[in-house]
Amino acid sequence: MYWRRDTRREQLVADIANDLRRYSIDAQHIGHAFAGLHGLNGTDLHALIAVMDAEFAGTPITPGRLGEKLNLSSGSVTALIDRLERAGHVRRDRDTSDRRKVFLRYADRGAALAMEFFRPLGNRTDAAMADFSEDELEVVRRFMTVMVAAMREHRDQIRAARPELPRRPTR
Repeated sequence: MYWRRDTRREQLVADIANDLRRYSIDAQHIGHAFAGLHGLNGTDLHALIAVMDAEFAGTPITPGRLGEKLNLSSGSVTALIDRLERAGHVRRDRDTSDRRKVFLRYADRGAALAMEFFRPLGNRTDAAMADFSEDELEVVRRFMTVMVAAMREHRDQIRAARPELPRRPTR
């Protein structure tokens, strides 16, 4: 994108936007490399990230919620989960209080593969942040929080505006 760069602030905004774009592209390349190594596609990778994020938050995700998050039909989610489960990336756990409810969790094998692949990136990330003070990291955290919210808001607006595809008649 092209922004005016007449002031220091405009230059900083443009530089930050360009850095975010480059970061996003590089992150996608890394994610696709992981997916390719393990026979996954882009949707599989997004599903694994959603499962991981939910576990980190302490609120395991259900298949229905995963479908909402990925904008997939229930049939597509079932096929996706079956594929990831067969490959050892996720497992289905029944809720102990309501056996009808299923939670998706990262399987040990899938977690081990991800740790092995992403550990060097984690080390680089830790090293990159090591020279920042806690106050600086607080500012970066606040910035990233609002940027992620803005991106998700835009994504949701695009999804809502997308016309429904015509369904093929069933026989």
